[in-house]
Amino acid sequence: MVQKSKPPAAANGPKRRGRPRAYEPDVALGRALDLFRKQGFAATSLDDLSEATGMNRPSLYGAFGDKRELYIKSYQRYREEARASMVEIFRQEMPVRQRLERIFASALNIYLSGDTGPRGCFTVVTAASEAVSDPEIRAMVLEGLTELDKAFANCFRRAKEKGELPDSADPAVLAQVASATVHTIAIRSRARVPRKELEAIVSGAIDMMVGAKP
Repeated sequence: MVQKSKPPAAANGPKRRGRPRAYEPDVALGRALDLFRKQGFAATSLDDLSEATGMNRPSLYGAFGDKRELYIKSYQRYREEARASMVEIFRQEMPVRQRLERIFASALNIYLSGDTGPRGCFTVVTAASEAVSDPEIRAMVLEGLTELDKAFANCFRRAKEKGELPDSADPAVLAQVASATVHTIAIRSRARVPRKELEAIVSGAIDMMVGAKP
């Protein structure tokens, strides 16, 4: 009598449960950020986000929460990246004019970036609009504005201590002018004003803040 062979025993070891993630959260968040920055909150639909990230709605909800939560996470990511691009410029020792030139050049690099055209500043172009009706976003916007003012004020304070600015110079007021210049070039870059014209605005603002070049 021929004995039927038994099927091979299953290999020992832990079983894989469920399917692995088909996306990278960091990459997906970056794509959502790009879309929100380009279109704003209201004009960006969940279908748009699904297409941009390659994730269906349930996956989006599971990874990031609802559309508002994803928007806030995107804004946080933008602020972290913008801060990282400028923090060393604020920290390093250099003449005040050189520091300002490098800060504004870095800002222009951010604002003029984009595959389909300049995207401007997330804070000024889109988050400021949402701040009107959303207290959490409003607090984030105000925190970002205050942070920039303080960084510029510290910059001018150090310059004054080193004798680069007159005794009458007010670091707080100069900081607000510098921040206002950042916001101006952000808006104009979104309107596709040429970089050369934006650099002329920056140059004039720096002359006003620290004096014209000798």
